[in-house]
Formats: sequence, structure tokens, C-alpha cells
Amino acid sequence: MAGVASALKHPAERRRLRHDFRQVPAAAGSGMVPGFVIQGIPMRLLSLACALALGLSSVAASAATPAAKVQGSEAIVSKTLANGLKIIVWPDHDIPNANYYTFYKVGSRNEYPGITGLAHYFEHMMFNGTTRRAPGEFDRTMEAAGGSNNASTSNDLTIYTDWFPSSALQTIFDLEGDRMANLSFDPKVIESERGVVYSERRSSVDNDNFGTLLEQLQATAFTAHPYQFPTIGWPSDIEHWKLEDLKKFFKTYYAPNNAVLVIAGDVDPAQVFALADKYLAPLQKQPEPAPITTIEPEQQGERRIVVERADAQSPIVAYAFHSGLGAGSKDYPTLELLTTILSQGDSSRLHQRLVEKEQAAVQAGAFTDQGFDPGLLTVYAMLPPGGDMAKVKTLLDDELARIARDGVTAEELAKARNLKASSFWRGMSTINGKARALGTYEVFQGDYRKLFDAPAAYDAVAAADVQALAKKILRIQNRTTGLLKPVAATPSADNKEGAK
Repeated sequence: MAGVASALKHPAERRRLRHDFRQVPAAAGSGMVPGFVIQGIPMRLLSLACALALGLSSVAASAATPAAKVQGSEAIVSKTLANGLKIIVWPDHDIPNANYYTFYKVGSRNEYPGITGLAHYFEHMMFNGTTRRAPGEFDRTMEAAGGSNNASTSNDLTIYTDWFPSSALQTIFDLEGDRMANLSFDPKVIESERGVVYSERRSSVDNDNFGTLLEQLQATAFTAHPYQFPTIGWPSDIEHWKLEDLKKFFKTYYAPNNAVLVIAGDVDPAQVFALADKYLAPLQKQPEPAPITTIEPEQQGERRIVVERADAQSPIVAYAFHSGLGAGSKDYPTLELLTTILSQGDSSRLHQRLVEKEQAAVQAGAFTDQGFDPGLLTVYAMLPPGGDMAKVKTLLDDELARIARDGVTAEELAKARNLKASSFWRGMSTINGKARALGTYEVFQGDYRKLFDAPAAYDAVAAADVQALAKKILRIQNRTTGLLKPVAATPSADNKEGAK
């Protein structure tokens, strides 16, 4: 399952101007399907019979298990190329369009001091030319074929997305295969994109009060694990990446055996696999990336971070609790439901208490991290100008203590389940939702078929499970407190002189 992504461990979404979106923390549990970037989801597998019929004796293939109650899911097939690239296809012929998702298993989790931000940087570079195509040609070719694209980077994944008429399928394979194999490392382009990333950092973090607070909160909550690094990178690292750093990173992580490809829409699996054999099978397999073995030590007491900003008008209070759960944990659905009860909708606990009843905050919510390793449950409240931070902290403390002490009602649990079910089925109603969901479950759960178990997984969570998890997580000793405080601007020396 997956929760709403943190605003700053954000998947930074890329649009055509190469400006990334930072996800504003919406109500927890929102999103298309239980999943990634705001929330996402995925899948994969190919029937042995189909593989044999296509003459794919050289690839690993297995029968796709029919997914009960999800119309058309019995048609899902997958195969793994000899170079390790996993391909999942969900035919859906309702409209003559298709989605092409490439999930690279690389994010800030795979970085270290000196190269932070590289995963996100490649999200930009992948649109800036190959040895075959000039910068900008990727977009022009795709647009001429009626397509569009986007990309996002998180702590754990970099995802590239193409939307296009199904008649353009071969063009898309040609484009994607080219940039996976032949990315250009033109020094002028490298420096240009370095500047773009700097600009993006200024807008999404340095000039964004909430972004600044969340970056500092994340860096304080994690002391050992690479989740401490911001996806966009530290400024000094952005400045000093070297060409050899880029080439090594690309070769290691942009390898077919480190990726999952998902295609959903008006396509024929036989054609998909034939095009994959032509454009993707020749790509060379690379040594497996070094595993991330660092485990964040258990927190032994509250940590605090205070951010003071002269350009801030409104205070913010945020708590980050170590959840102890990765996206593949059997208890992750319980974490999602807890987060939903706390924050999704106007009837949620935090909104009712802090916004409606006490009118101490203008917005209150929570979101969880979805990742390979245990992440954070973040709770926040945005105050009006001049708001009482001490009062808001007291209210947050009381509300979190209450859910751990008294548990949740049957009505609250039923509402949370209903919200999750609604989100799931909305995702299953579009080819984009299907593709994203399949990929997300494949990479995080290890098997796309677990996507179809999501509704039952939520139904299996009892009220006692939610309370037990709240007791375990929502402890002061497990908390990092972040405060953003508006402060008066300090006059410059020139201004002081002029005032005399």
C-alpha cells in the first residue's frame, strides 16, 4: 500500500518547462489509488502460454493470476527480458490511448554526501538530448505524435510517464530506448540544467516556508539513513557534481535490470513485446546497485528544530514520527488508515479539533512516507498570522494522545475504509491510474498482483490494530518537532545608516 508522499521528500513532478512540482500535503490517504507521489499504484506478469506463442523462450514468464472484481485485469501479462527489464502490460481498449510508465529504482535513498540531488537532476537530464537527438527533440517528437510526458523523483524512485495515442507506440519505444541507452553528457547542457535545479530549489524550498521546515524536519528526524537527504539535493552538492559522478550514477541506476516498465491502454501485448525486443532488449544489463543496508537507529528522545524566517507571516507546527514501516510491511494498511482518520476530510480529527472547534489553525493534516525502508508519519498545523503556537502544540498533543489512549470508533474506521476503497476504484477507472498502481505495487511490494488485495487488506484492519499502532508511533520519545516562526527582519547596514 502507499500513503501520501511528503511534501518535501516529494516526488518533484516535472512539466515541460522542466520546473518540478512539489506536492502540497493534501489530506492523508488522498490520491488516485493507495500509492506513490500523492498516491500511486502499479502491477505486472505474463502468461506462459502467451510467452510460448510469441516464441519468447529466452525470457522468464509466468501465468498472470486473474484479479477478481477488477474488470479486465485477467488480461494483464508480463515478461522479463534477458537484460533484467520487467515489462507489465494491461490491455484496455476503451479509448485509443496508452500510458507508458518507466519506474527506475533510484532516488535520494541511493545518494550520499557530495552527490545529493543527482537522482532528481537526471529527471531533468533525461529530456536534454542523446547522441542521436538534440536537446528538445524528445519533446518535439512526442508532441508531433500527439503525446505528452512528465516525470517525478522521490526518495526511492524516479518515474517517467508518457501519454499518447496508441498509434504512436513504436515512436515511444524508440524515444525511451534511445535515452536509456544514449543519454548525452554535453558539458554546456549539464551546466545549464545545474542552474535550472538551483532555481527550482529556490522556489520549492528556499522561498517556501513549509518546504524549508519540512526539509529541516526530515534532516533532523533521520540521523543515519539516507532518507535524511532532500530529494532536490543540498546546495553545495548541486554546485560541485562532477561529470564522472553523473556518468557513474547513470550507468549504475539507469540500467534495464534496475527498472520496471508498465504499459496500460489500447495496446496488443504481442506488439509491445515485439517492440521491446527491438528497442530495449539490446540494452546491456549492469551490475546490481549496492544495497542500502543502513537502518535508522531507534530514536531515544524528542528532537526539535526551529526555523526562523523574516519572510514568513504565518507560523507552522509539524511533528515527524518514525513509523517503523516500509511500504511493503504487512502493517502498512494500518498506518494508512490511522493517517486517514487523523487528517482526511473536514470530518477528520485534526481538522475538526484545530480548525473547526478551536479555530487555532487554518489547515491541519498528516501524511505518510511510502518507501522501501521505514519512513515518517508527519502531522502539521498551519496557523493564521499571529497564531498561538503553544496552544496549537497543546491541541495536537492532546489529540494524538487521545487516539493512542482511547482508540478509534467503528464509524471512523468504516469511513477510512470507504475512503480507501473509493480511492482504489477511482484509480482503476483510468489507464493512467492502472499503470501507476501496477508499477508502484511491483516495485514496493515485489508483485503487482498484491494491488488487487488492497481493499481486503484495509477491511482486515481492526480498530484495536489502529490503536496499537498509534500507541507505538505517537510517542514524544519518537517525535521530531519542527516549528516555523516568523521573525522581524533585521535592517541592513545601509538601511540603518539611512535611518539616522
